[in-house]
Amino acid sequence: MMSPTVDAHATGEAPEHTSEPGSVLEARPEVEGESVSRVGMSQAALDLITTLEQVHGPLMFHQSGGCCDGSSPMCFPDGDFKTGGSDILLGTFELPSGNGLPFWMSREQFEYWKHTHLTLDVVDGRGSGFSVEAPEGKRFLIRSRLMDVG
Repeated sequence: MMSPTVDAHATGEAPEHTSEPGSVLEARPEVEGESVSRVGMSQAALDLITTLEQVHGPLMFHQSGGCCDGSSPMCFPDGDFKTGGSDILLGTFELPSGNGLPFWMSREQFEYWKHTHLTLDVVDGRGSGFSVEAPEGKRFLIRSRLMDVG
């Protein structure tokens, strides 16, 4: 499993940043017993999600622990990626459109990342063909920092 890094995409090249890494929107905490958000998003991510919603309708994210594109956050039309007992809902964003945007992670990956706050960001470049942003010439990535979950 991959441990948290600044850019979770393994291309070997430094991506061109399209936003500041700070969060402009925090997700509502969904992990049982927690009251602090584990997931935020940058302005660039919010802007791209707004555009993608107009094309695909309500969306969802899933962060797995695979290698290469499998380690990138994947964006799908809501419900197109089936979650189950091996996944954990980290948070739900309340978007300007009024839609909720759930952010899921595999439970196995969560064990490695449970002490981190994740910020969903966007950079130029093509990501996975399965994630809905791929045709836009952009890709989502995760920036992380340690957090106190105590």
